[in-house]
Amino acid sequence: MPDTINLAPGLASIALDTIPIIDIAPLLAGDMAPAAAIGQACREIGFFYIKNHGIPQELINRVYESARRFFALPAEEKEKSAIEHSACHRGWFRIGGENLDPAKQQQAGDLKEGFKIGRDLPLTHPRVQAGLPLHGPNLWPDLPGWRTVMQDYYDRLVELGKTILGAFAIALGLEKTYFEPWLGIPMTTLGPLHYPPQTGRITEAQLGAGAHTDYGCLTLLHQDSSGGLQVQGLDGRWISAPPIPGTLVVNIGDMMERWTNGVFRSTPHRVINISGQERYSLPFFFDPDFYAPVECLPTCLQPGEMPKYQPTTAGQHLLDMINASFKYHQEKA
Repeated sequence: MPDTINLAPGLASIALDTIPIIDIAPLLAGDMAPAAAIGQACREIGFFYIKNHGIPQELINRVYESARRFFALPAEEKEKSAIEHSACHRGWFRIGGENLDPAKQQQAGDLKEGFKIGRDLPLTHPRVQAGLPLHGPNLWPDLPGWRTVMQDYYDRLVELGKTILGAFAIALGLEKTYFEPWLGIPMTTLGPLHYPPQTGRITEAQLGAGAHTDYGCLTLLHQDSSGGLQVQGLDGRWISAPPIPGTLVVNIGDMMERWTNGVFRSTPHRVINISGQERYSLPFFFDPDFYAPVECLPTCLQPGEMPKYQPTTAGQHLLDMINASFKYHQEKA
């Protein structure tokens, strides 16, 4: 840790071999054997690493290079694709634009900026014409090759997310294809992030990403070498989740916890960039169709047990969560 950093009590993390690394090469070949280990990780901590995931490192490198090019632009250039210009929550949000932990008096929002890339639907698409929230065209910056690289990575992660969801189904005692009826037009979002280095006295008043659980179904994350991701263990201690070459981090979101009646765990996590350098990461949020019913799965309710959560839909759940974290979205609501 650089000498110029003074962490408030409770912000340091410990190194524990608690988050498993799961080889998913068999999954990609149609062998569902890794589903057992995936299910165990989802029940115990809600986080795991995957290796042999099939996403070429050369492509990941190009995505990072593209992200750096965009975030290095002057603010007036980034403003041209600002999220406030989008009708469907796409585009650039400035530092402080997202606040993942408002309960901790994080008045300035997270110390990061990001870019939301979703399913790129034309204005002529029936769902867009009907005004369905979170559906519509992306806001693409005017950078040569940027759209092509991001779209390639996005498309590959959509397919990987479907594979992981199939493993979830098996782990939950369901048919592998259980979720497929709700994956025709999934709400999937790639969100490159840029964290400036944080120095001086660091408190919960502003972190790179305040302590939070993810909104949706599952998250696939690639992080650069800077580190900073922390996951809260069952005992309340914060565990370091460092970057491991050749892996992606997978974690459960609130929607999947609701769907499984708490069987799969949506775990609090946060980011504190104390590396002394710029930090970049590539989270990908995989969520089902807007109309997918999110209610207790048949294998997740014991005899005599009542569901812990009220039924909702995937779309309404995401709208509720986005509204809680983005001030501009609150003002539009």
